[in-house]
Amino acid sequence: MKHLSILGSTGSIGTSALEIVRMYPDRFKVKALTAANNIDCLVGQIDEFKPELVAVLDETKALKLLKVLKGSCRPQILFGEAGYCEAASYGSSDLVLLAMVGAVGLKPALCAIESKKQIALANKETLVMAGEIVMAKALENNISILPVDSEHSAIFQCLKGNRKKELEIIFLTASGGPFRELPFDSFKDISLKDALRHPTWKMGNKITIDSATLMNKGLEIIEAVHLFEVNPEKIQVLVHPQSIVHSMVGYKDGSIMAQMGQPDMKAAIAYAMSEPERLDLQMDFPDFTTIGSLAFEKPDTQKFPSLLFAFEACKQKGTLPAVMNAANEVAVCAFLEKRIGFLDIFRLISSTMEHHTRIDNPDLSGIIEADCWAREKAQSLI
Repeated sequence: MKHLSILGSTGSIGTSALEIVRMYPDRFKVKALTAANNIDCLVGQIDEFKPELVAVLDETKALKLLKVLKGSCRPQILFGEAGYCEAASYGSSDLVLLAMVGAVGLKPALCAIESKKQIALANKETLVMAGEIVMAKALENNISILPVDSEHSAIFQCLKGNRKKELEIIFLTASGGPFRELPFDSFKDISLKDALRHPTWKMGNKITIDSATLMNKGLEIIEAVHLFEVNPEKIQVLVHPQSIVHSMVGYKDGSIMAQMGQPDMKAAIAYAMSEPERLDLQMDFPDFTTIGSLAFEKPDTQKFPSLLFAFEACKQKGTLPAVMNAANEVAVCAFLEKRIGFLDIFRLISSTMEHHTRIDNPDLSGIIEADCWAREKAQSLI
């Protein structure tokens, strides 16, 4: 029996993870859950999975939860960053699934590592902001960080049984999002409704917009650099509209290994939860005869400069990746609130990065300072 803490339980990753728990109640037991705002969904999860500890965004949400929950089976209810960290380090949990979106996942990740919990990582921002610090802490505490993103899970699986020193290239695939074929001169007319209509994946709003701008792939480039200890020059992004090949690894002898499957996050989540075993998820295989062909193309960085921002952040290191991430979070939030246009997302990130004076080898407080600076700068530019 594996005991779980799921941080971000009401989002797409969290709810998929709980579907797997539901399928295998003899293998998994939920000990702690966290959510930001979706209290109604969280109440249903508490009723079904009966965690011992729950954390929410703030005291108002905690009080609302207390009013709704009745009876002796009510879990301990906490809130804020301290609550998230308590859930991440909860004593009886074996595995912490970090499925929170944004920079808010960084401190809980470090708390989980320091508490010697195995990590299933879906929160890209943790490694984008502080990859060197997080990976060093994991090594120091002898903790495995298992990737949950379908692309990084694919790379992880393709590396299994092979020697790392023979790795030559990582092919990181991207669906291309909803605007892959849209002419650049039409980008100024992209609406929020258009951007939230992803062609293959079902995700939360923030990640869906990141996918539309290809910033999702930019964050994944930086994440892959840290997870697999490779130089960014060894990572090539390929647009693959069918989303069947989740990523590939090329070796020195010219061999390429690909991991394929349906565009459904449950497979990657389940593998992180059960590795090295594979669970029967009763999922269909792709029908290759119907698909006919698998297409790959080069990303258009004029239309999607997010990839250039990410490679530049990788090259310069220091506080620049954290600044890029923070500016993107502010820009996406403003776009979701219809305060800026789609193209303004790129302009805002670029301008914030250009105004930043990079700090090399920052400690955690330096990274958090840079994150705060970037948010204030991006807001002022808006």
